[in-house]
Amino acid sequence: MRHRLLSVVRAATMLALVPALACAQPRSAPVPTKDMQLFLLVGQSNMAGRGTVEAEDSTVVPRVFMLDARQQWVPAREPMHFDKPKVVGVGPGRAFGVDIASAWRESEIGLIPAAVGGSSIRSWEPGAMDGPTKTHPYDDAIVRAKAALASGRLAGILWLQGETDSNAQGPADYEQRLRAVIANMRRDLDAPDVPFLIGQMGRFAEKPWTVHRTRVDSIHQLVARTTSRSAFVRTDGLKHRGDTTHYDTPSVREIGHRYAKSFLTMVPAPARR
Repeated sequence: MRHRLLSVVRAATMLALVPALACAQPRSAPVPTKDMQLFLLVGQSNMAGRGTVEAEDSTVVPRVFMLDARQQWVPAREPMHFDKPKVVGVGPGRAFGVDIASAWRESEIGLIPAAVGGSSIRSWEPGAMDGPTKTHPYDDAIVRAKAALASGRLAGILWLQGETDSNAQGPADYEQRLRAVIANMRRDLDAPDVPFLIGQMGRFAEKPWTVHRTRVDSIHQLVARTTSRSAFVRTDGLKHRGDTTHYDTPSVREIGHRYAKSFLTMVPAPARR
């Protein structure tokens, strides 16, 4: 009899909790359509982001989505990348996406995070591996982009890379390799005219550029100037987070805004339906 009474009490308690539990459940996340404007985010750690995540970086913004590590569309929240989970933080991609959504009011924006911190441009070619992360940056980016294409069209590629190759050997063939990255991505994603935006490497007063980094920067500018549908995005005047390598959170958001401004000068908003 005592056991039966306890069962009744437990059942009543659970029934009383149901409304509270239901209220505690998160609202269902918005689901994107099949007509998204997609942007591939590639390069190394400053594209992946190392800024400290703040409240505004986790706020859901209507019509701005990201492809997560499981290749599922979810609202774009920082950190978006997953290259190095212990250190990844705020990157420029989300701020870029929010600006594009604001300008393209009838479009849903799909961001495809695929940067790998510390990756050399040599790992951004088909079949190549990045040793420290044991990943294949180029191949993985293409796989993720192709999965995303089921939900829309590729509208742009954002590139922010170069620090790892700013050494005595790196600049020698950097131009050739960067041109190959652009050509390969456009070919493999069947997007021969997709805009390719090249971001400038971080330049901070506390850590003057070496001659090698200056050479890589000049290559970035040359390739952007001489490649169709390409642009160079300046990142001067910004701050690092204290390590003279990675941008702080406000600065990395500003880079996203600058990418968006550059992109919007190249590509008109889609026609209103």
